[in-house]
Amino acid sequence: MNRVLITGANRGIGLGLVQHYLSQGFDVHATYRDATSANALFALAANNASLHCHCLDVTDYAKVSQFASQVGTLDILINNAGYYGPKGYGFGHTDVEQWRKVFEVNSIAPLKLVEAFYSNLAQSSVRKIACLSSKVGSMTENTSGGGYIYRSSKAALNSVVKSLSNDLSSQGFTVVALHPGWVKTQMGGSNALIDVATSVAGLTQVIENLTIPQSGQFINFDGQSLPW
Repeated sequence: MNRVLITGANRGIGLGLVQHYLSQGFDVHATYRDATSANALFALAANNASLHCHCLDVTDYAKVSQFASQVGTLDILINNAGYYGPKGYGFGHTDVEQWRKVFEVNSIAPLKLVEAFYSNLAQSSVRKIACLSSKVGSMTENTSGGGYIYRSSKAALNSVVKSLSNDLSSQGFTVVALHPGWVKTQMGGSNALIDVATSVAGLTQVIENLTIPQSGQFINFDGQSLPW
């Protein structure tokens, strides 16, 4: 039985990923930060012995390391947990403390999770790491400005992915940044273009078909390559 770890799995894309991998017979480890917003995840776990739910703040690195020591062999790590931060602000009104928080969750934590679970992944022959990024982190795609906090955090994550691919590909790891699309979730809002099911179907197909030569790429949920 293959084993996958999905962070931020209590709702939206993360929950959709959990449902998909359970349907494929995976042993799924799913993290959530706040139990009050994880009822849907708990309901799934009540009927699935293959789903293991863990309360985890991905920025609590000591707890992340402790958690890694308890999981065992891991085939796929999906860094899905993310934080958007304040919306509606413009140039001259950037909340520096919120910027630090967004950067911590979106850019630093994914790297620390890979470091923590490196040994777990190395025990597998699959060795796939997918980091949920965003097209707004693309320099090429930024034609409208603004969004300083979230854009910069995802651009930094893309840089982390590229460095990880350079460091780990020779060891059989495949590390990619994935854009899930503009998805109808709490973060994406009701005006988004696609639903969770569409995004998850695409993302999981991309992950399944990944090969080591693709390590370090920035890939859309439909499989298309995205510019940095």
